[in-house]
Amino acid sequence: MTRPSPPPPAGDADPLSRVPLGEQVRGLLLEGLLNGRWQPGDRIVERRLAAELNVSQAPVREALRSLQSLGLLDAEPNRGVRVREISPAELREVYQVRAALERLAAESAVIRLAGDTAALERHAERMAAAAGAGDALGQARHGVAFHREIVAAAGNGALLRTWEGLGVEVWTVLSLHRVRPELHENAADHAPLIEAFRRRDPEVGRLLAEHVLEYADRSA
Repeated sequence: MTRPSPPPPAGDADPLSRVPLGEQVRGLLLEGLLNGRWQPGDRIVERRLAAELNVSQAPVREALRSLQSLGLLDAEPNRGVRVREISPAELREVYQVRAALERLAAESAVIRLAGDTAALERHAERMAAAAGAGDALGQARHGVAFHREIVAAAGNGALLRTWEGLGVEVWTVLSLHRVRPELHENAADHAPLIEAFRRRDPEVGRLLAEHVLEYADRSA
C-alpha cells in the first residue's frame, strides 16, 4: 500500500488540496478493500498499519472508525477490526435510503434551480472525461458530486447532513466495483436527469429515485 503523502510546505499549495491525514488513510484502506488486499474475514491491526504507513495510530484509528461506522468493518476488542462481507441486501438497503433522500431533495432543488443546470452539466462533463480516460474511481467521485449538487440545491441542511452521513462515495465505489458497468453507460445515465431539471419536470424526484435504485438492482 502506498504511504500517505506528507503535507505540502506552507504557502506552496492550494489549501483546499491539503487532505487531512485521517482521510488519506481512510482512502488507502478503502482502496485496499476494493483491490482485494483485505478480504472478508481478514483482520486489520491498527498498530501494524500505522507502522507500515509510518504514521501515528491516531489517524489510523480515525480511518478505521469511519469505515466501521459505515458497516464495512467489525470491531474485535483487543484484536483490531475484521473486514465484513457486504451482502447485496445491505447494498440495496443503503440505496433505498439514499433514493428516498434524493427524491425529497430533488423536489425542492428543481424549484430552487429554476432550470439552471450549469453545475450539473459540469459534473456530467467531468464524469464523461473520467470515463473516456478509463478512470472508474474518478467517474464515481464525479457522479457523487453530481448527486451532492442536487441535495445541496434543496437548501435543507439537515437533509444534506443525513445524506452525507450515508457515506455515499464509499457505497458508490463498492457497488460499481461489484457490478462493473460500462463507464460510458454510467456517465450517460445522468443526461436524462439534467434534462428533467432543465425543463423543471414535476416528476424529477421520482426519476432521480428510480435512477438511484437502478444501481441497487444491478448490485443484487
